[in-house]
Amino acid sequence: ATTSNISKKRKFVADGVFYAELNQFLTRELAVDGYSGVEVRMTPTRTEIIIRATRTKEVLGEKGQRIRELTALVQQRFGLAPGSLELYAERVANRALSAIAQAESVRYKLLMGLAVRRAAYGVLKFIMENGAKGCEVIVSGKLRAQRAKSMKFKDGYILKSGNVAQEYVVKAVRHVYLRQGVLGIKVSIMQPYDPTGREGCSVIQPDVITVHEPKDDVVVPIIPP
Repeated sequence: ATTSNISKKRKFVADGVFYAELNQFLTRELAVDGYSGVEVRMTPTRTEIIIRATRTKEVLGEKGQRIRELTALVQQRFGLAPGSLELYAERVANRALSAIAQAESVRYKLLMGLAVRRAAYGVLKFIMENGAKGCEVIVSGKLRAQRAKSMKFKDGYILKSGNVAQEYVVKAVRHVYLRQGVLGIKVSIMQPYDPTGREGCSVIQPDVITVHEPKDDVVVPIIPP
């Protein structure tokens, strides 16, 4: 986050620490408003932070008051010069394809006292109905008995290994602090293909082959000599 003369290695580490701390702060502050990630764009003169959320109206606040408060807090924490930081709120195109938003959804359902199976299947159904290729929800911890165990809920087609899994699968992990102990929630969503990259992944899967319909044979009449 600093603009002073530092080595490339230190710069990458500093940027990584800045992003991690910013992401943790925004996760804590905007969890209720459907926070779905952050993007940091740095230029020599200013730093732009784009907050992705499902409810941008709540992130902005009344007459933009909340976003100004967040800007002041981030500015103060990282010692940035006044006017060098700009915060924007961007609406998530499809809430069902955001792993962070869905992990938070499971978390709130469990905090409200809903059964694990019902909470997980409800989220699974919502994700699949909104265009995802596949998804997986893992809830682990003291689910009912004193002994900890893990429950896995899966639907559709989801890749686990390879570069395509990194491109197509979005993951999120959240923790629920209940009376009996801590529960871990892991949500993985396999996005569909979208050339624009707004509602899915813009990279074409290498193993997906499109077989085109054969063209009609054009009969050329033979003119006798």
